[in-house]
Amino acid sequence: MYRTIEFYFNPVATNKTKLWAYLFAVYIIWGSTYLGMKIATEVIPPFLLSALRFLVAGTLLFSIGQKREKQLPGKKQLWSAVLVGILLIGIGGSSTAVAVHYMPSGLVALIVAAIPVWFVGLDWAFFSRQKPTWMTVAGILIGLGGLFLLFNPFEAAQSRSFPLWPIAVVAVGCTSWALGSLSVSKLPMPAQITSTAIQMLAGSVFCFIISAAIEPGAWSTLGHLTLRSVSAYVYLVLIGSLVGFTSYSWLTRNAPPRLMSTYAYVNPVVALFLGWLIGNENLSSRALIACTIVIGGVVLMTLGKRK
Repeated sequence: MYRTIEFYFNPVATNKTKLWAYLFAVYIIWGSTYLGMKIATEVIPPFLLSALRFLVAGTLLFSIGQKREKQLPGKKQLWSAVLVGILLIGIGGSSTAVAVHYMPSGLVALIVAAIPVWFVGLDWAFFSRQKPTWMTVAGILIGLGGLFLLFNPFEAAQSRSFPLWPIAVVAVGCTSWALGSLSVSKLPMPAQITSTAIQMLAGSVFCFIISAAIEPGAWSTLGHLTLRSVSAYVYLVLIGSLVGFTSYSWLTRNAPPRLMSTYAYVNPVVALFLGWLIGNENLSSRALIACTIVIGGVVLMTLGKRK
C-alpha cells in the first residue's frame, strides 16, 4: 500500500502515467466502494462508518505526507483543507453511505452519476460564470429523464423494496461534493498528500459529531462486527480511501475537468454489476435502460462543456 501511494506521488513518474493510473483507480475502485459501504453499514451506522474509515485512512496518509513532503500547512492552507474535507467527505461521502444503507448500492451509484449536473450549475453560478451549452442542457434533461424512469415517484410504493427519501440525501451530498471539488483550485491548499490527509481527518471529525447527534448507540454496534463487515471496512480504508480518494484529490488539481468527470460514466456500471454479482441486488431491464439513458446524458453534459 505504501508503495502504491509512493508511485502516485512520485515526481519522477510522468504526469501522463499518473493521470491514467489515477483515472483507472477512480473508475474501478470508486465503483466498488458502493457495495463496500452497503456491506459495512449492515452493522455499523453510516456516519460512524465514515468517521472511522477516514480517521484511519487520514492518519496513515498524514504520516506518509510528513515523511515525503516534510512541511506543515500554514493557517490559511489548513482551514482551506478542512473546509474542502467537510464538503467532500463530511457531507458528500457520508450522504452516499446513508443512501446505500437504505437503497441498492448500484442504484445509488446511478444517482451519483448525474453529479455533472451539480458541477455545471455551481460552476455557472459561482465560479466560471459560463452558461451551459445546448448540448449540456440536453444531457442534463436526458440524465434526469433516466433517473425519473428509474425512480418514478408516482409509481405505487408497494412496487419498490426501498424508500425514495435517500435520493434527497444524495442530492445534498452531490451538491456539497461538487462545491468542494470546484473550490480546490480557488483556495490556498497544503502540499498534495498532506492536504488529502487533512481533508480526510476533517471529514472524519465532522462525521463523528453528526453520529453522536443522530446515531444513538452507534458505538455498541462494533460488538456485532462480522468477518464480512470487517473485510468491507478494511477494503474501504486501504483501497477506497487511501487509493481511491487520493487519486481523486490529485485529479482535481491536475486533470482537465472534462476528463476528470468521466468517472461518472464508469462508476455506476461497476457498481451495478458488483451489486448484482456479489450483493444479490436485482438488476432489472428497467435499471439497465435507465443506466444507459443516464450515462448517455452524462456523456452529453461532458462533451458539451466549454473548455
